[in-house]
Amino acid sequence: MTRTHEATVEEAIKTALPAVVSIVIAKDEKEVAREISEENWKDIEKIAAEEKAPATRKEIMSHLPRTEDGKVRVGWGSGFFVSPNGHVLTNKHVVVDAEAEYIVKTVSEDTHTAKVLARDPLNDVAVLKIEGKDFPTIRFGDSNKIQLGQTVIALGNALGEFQNTVSAGIISGLSRFLTNVLDSAGESEHLRGLIQTDAAINPGNSGGPLINLHGEVIGINVATVFGAENISFAIPINRAKRDIADVFKFGRIRKPMLGIRYVPVTAELQKKLKLPVSHGLLVHGERVPGYQGVLKHSPAEKAGIQDGDIILAVNGAVLSETETLEDILENSEIGSTLTLQVLQKDGKKTDTGVVLEERK
Repeated sequence: MTRTHEATVEEAIKTALPAVVSIVIAKDEKEVAREISEENWKDIEKIAAEEKAPATRKEIMSHLPRTEDGKVRVGWGSGFFVSPNGHVLTNKHVVVDAEAEYIVKTVSEDTHTAKVLARDPLNDVAVLKIEGKDFPTIRFGDSNKIQLGQTVIALGNALGEFQNTVSAGIISGLSRFLTNVLDSAGESEHLRGLIQTDAAINPGNSGGPLINLHGEVIGINVATVFGAENISFAIPINRAKRDIADVFKFGRIRKPMLGIRYVPVTAELQKKLKLPVSHGLLVHGERVPGYQGVLKHSPAEKAGIQDGDIILAVNGAVLSETETLEDILENSEIGSTLTLQVLQKDGKKTDTGVVLEERK
């Protein structure tokens, strides 16, 4: 008898859900109070007074949500087990605060204090570890094989309140680029090659798995677009496979480094700076000490790259919006040599070999 689509979805959820966890971010009350500016305190007190709610700072702090050990809950997210020994994969932005405590809550309601083992410096990926064994894991799919219109299911801790939330949809776009704001101060990161889906992803779902109908994870839920409807994004799982392998083998995530700061060359930038080309990467630092275009003692400096040079191609591939330096580095090994086609400031083109080193 042919299985119905509904039955297939139900089976996929049953397969993957036991491996999904909620992540609670907690801090000491005194630390939370210190992080609230005087201006913000005045705004909070004003709102509290208007709503006839507890108005003193002590009363306000006493009404904040707490963990079982009395710490203040300052955020939440999702994740999933990738090893029976307690390794949890999530988003880097979920565990970005080095001063916070991270608590993992399993589907069976067990809670564990987690240690952040590694944060990926290029992708929004992090690996946590809790003590224990025989945790249920989720199978990996192949995100290189996903197709537009394919059914997908997002799992996670929606809004930090609704654990084990499930939403279904389709893959509605591939290879999307997104700038993701990480905090109220405007700190952001650029995410590329994302999976776009209309499966509902809410705050708190970040770090949870996006699965296919086989119950295999093909993406890590990462972001939504403010003001849009039915547009959410996930990091392809193949981006994280190497990170996980590195953590298992080396205890850290290893990434190759070139050692430059740059600005992508566009037609607009070409016109503004009167550049001789309309593509490539302009090696360019900032007018701040320590933010030079070429990092000291880096592979780029050792290869003779200078501030003002334009990198046109890498290993024969012309750099563009679809062929980025980040993608090339992602697929390169530490110790390997890249051949850069460089347009120097004096107008001379050269092919320069650069030996990649581990990012520190």
